[in-house]
Amino acid sequence: MIRNKTFKTLTRSEMQIMNVLWDNGKGMTTHEILDTYEEPRPAYSTVATFMKILCTKQFVGSHKKDGGGKTYVYYPIVTRAEYTRHTMSEVKESLFGGSLHSLISFFAKEENISDAELSEIMAIIDKNNPHTDDL
Repeated sequence: MIRNKTFKTLTRSEMQIMNVLWDNGKGMTTHEILDTYEEPRPAYSTVATFMKILCTKQFVGSHKKDGGGKTYVYYPIVTRAEYTRHTMSEVKESLFGGSLHSLISFFAKEENISDAELSEIMAIIDKNNPHTDDL
């Protein structure tokens, strides 16, 4: 887990590609990534450009495909959890003054949380809070 890594922000298109790589769980070629898009698909060159950008931003690594000539296999080097943790931390700092209470209160007020979801959230809090035994 990379805690002190500085992340650049992902664009919507870059995030779409990262989700494909994270969901796939293994390296993929540009053609394989392109095949996951619904019609109308972007041009091959567009996806190839995004792969270069993601490599430059250090979200993705690559290696030449065995026996593939010029074909590269791309794989995530940042996990979804790492990126989510970083992004949520930035949201908490920039929009809620660093207050976890304010962030959670916002979502509690703005989202329609079902009783089942609320129970699940409370169970997660209880499980991960060493101070709940003191209550």
